[in-house]
Amino acid sequence: MLIKTNDLVQILCGDDRGARGKVLRVDRSARKVVVEGVNRTRKHVRRSQRNPRGGVLSMEMPLPVSNVLLVCRGCNAAARMGARYQADGSKERYCKKCGAGNGLVAPAKTRYAKK
Repeated sequence: MLIKTNDLVQILCGDDRGARGKVLRVDRSARKVVVEGVNRTRKHVRRSQRNPRGGVLSMEMPLPVSNVLLVCRGCNAAARMGARYQADGSKERYCKKCGAGNGLVAPAKTRYAKK
């Protein structure tokens, strides 16, 4: 999974199709992401010491990773990402449309370095 927190993603399906938002959390075991301002639901909360007023809270719920697409920093379009090794052996994400790099995935390893 090449999506990390603070990435900008675009929603592919559902009520919020086409919306863009920042990734708040990534659950790798369940393959879900929580996106800011997307897939909101209401939760009724009883009064307590933690929440003295009670009432209805609006909160974001997780989305499957397959329903979001990373927005490329280079071409500013939603595109599929790939992973490739750089000359120093570090692994980076890249846009399949324009080929621009979109951040590192793994630090440099000597066995993948080009000699």
